[in-house]
Amino acid sequence: MTSTALTPENRKKLARVSSATLTTALFKRGFRNVFIQDVRPLNPAAPRMVGEAYTLRYIPAREDLDHLGVFGDVEHPQRKAIEACPPGHVMVIDSRKDARAASAGGILISRLMQRGVAGVVSDGGFRDSPEIAAMPFPAYHNRPSAPTNLIRHHAAEINVPIGCGDVPVFPGDIVVGDGEGVCVIPAHLANEVAEEAYEQTAYEDYVEERVRAGDGIFGLYPANEATKAAFAKWRPGWS
Repeated sequence: MTSTALTPENRKKLARVSSATLTTALFKRGFRNVFIQDVRPLNPAAPRMVGEAYTLRYIPAREDLDHLGVFGDVEHPQRKAIEACPPGHVMVIDSRKDARAASAGGILISRLMQRGVAGVVSDGGFRDSPEIAAMPFPAYHNRPSAPTNLIRHHAAEINVPIGCGDVPVFPGDIVVGDGEGVCVIPAHLANEVAEEAYEQTAYEDYVEERVRAGDGIFGLYPANEATKAAFAKWRPGWS
């Protein structure tokens, strides 16, 4: 069986590709619901995010189960996930789009960064958001949320299929984040999408150069045969 693991080369390519270009590449394959809704980067200057999904699922909190004492349990799913998410992966948190309490805070996200995790995404909110926004670490959420997660969220499961911002996320899917937002690529398509989107990025850089030089878009975007030939000559210089 052919491996579907994302290759190191294609991981680097995805770090050069915008979420906009990825959504178009996936739309061509019939996938419309791949852009996580209503999340944004806390630090727009943080590096781009690329990694396999490692998930945490919350359900609504219940008062007899969710109290401060649970954090002393090493099996508590939120705490366990922080220590179990593999380096190079992206932690994706299903908070049911509820930002009335935090999905996590600055200490836990600092721990992810120190462990070599590639980033974190929640469709809820993070507490300590000013501190997180100062980190050189990709973190995406809906909005700041100071209350502890226990007020609204019960950590239920780790590394299971979830929904995040109305997008299905399966463990191992490839999660890509940039200044615009976060896109989820089904794992089995990641290598072919990376290669196509990388070439499309090269072409769009060429188009941008031509447009800024004064050219119109007809015959350029999309390309006619003359433009394709001109791009083929320009492409070897792109890096």
